Formats: sequence, structure tokens, C-alpha cells
Amino acid sequence: QVQLVESGGGLVQAGGSLRLSCAASAPIFVFNAMGWYRQAPGKNRELVAVITSGGATTVYADSVKGRFTISRDNAKNTVYLQMNSLKPEDTAVYYCNARLRELQYWGQGTQVTVSS
Repeated sequence: QVQLVESGGGLVQAGGSLRLSCAASAPIFVFNAMGWYRQAPGKNRELVAVITSGGATTVYADSVKGRFTISRDNAKNTVYLQMNSLKPEDTAVYYCNARLRELQYWGQGTQVTVSS
């Protein structure tokens, strides 16, 4: 069973930055893609950013384009989400996701709270 462990969440003021990390218990190069999703209270879980196995392709939600950057370090089996210029509407629980063909794996989530 693959385990994904997120870290790096916390409380930050608007305009600040955070970097989330997702450490996998398996080599991440085996996954077709890895990504970050978030879920705010009372809302559905939504895609934030995705990166393919080779790192050649990244996809971002329109709401975070230009502010967030997803990256991966295969040697450390870790995926990162650098979040800059944070806004109160970015407040949510952020989840790491890994896809291997039809299988999906999720982390337990890390809370990000942006104060105005």
C-alpha cells in the first residue's frame, strides 16, 4: 500500500508563502502523475496542480496560475507545492494525490489557513 504524507501547512498572512511537501513510500517515478488538491469547508475537493511522471507537463487551476508551482524530486520521492502571494480564498485542506493507471492514492491532508 502506497502512503503519501503531506507537510508544510500552517497559518500565514495574505501575501505570504508556504511550501507543501508530499513524501511517498514508493518511488514516485512509477506514478503516471502526482498532484495537489484542496477542499475548503462546505466545498468540493478541487484540483490545484498536477505534474506528470517525467515532470514535463504541469497543469494548474486558473485560480492559482502564476502564484503556485508544483515540482518533484524523484531522488527524494517527494512532490512539492510552492505557494506564493497567498490569498484568504486559498484556505483549505490540501491533499496529495498519486495516480497509477486506474489506481489513486491520497494523503491525509494538511491545513493551510490564510488570514486577511
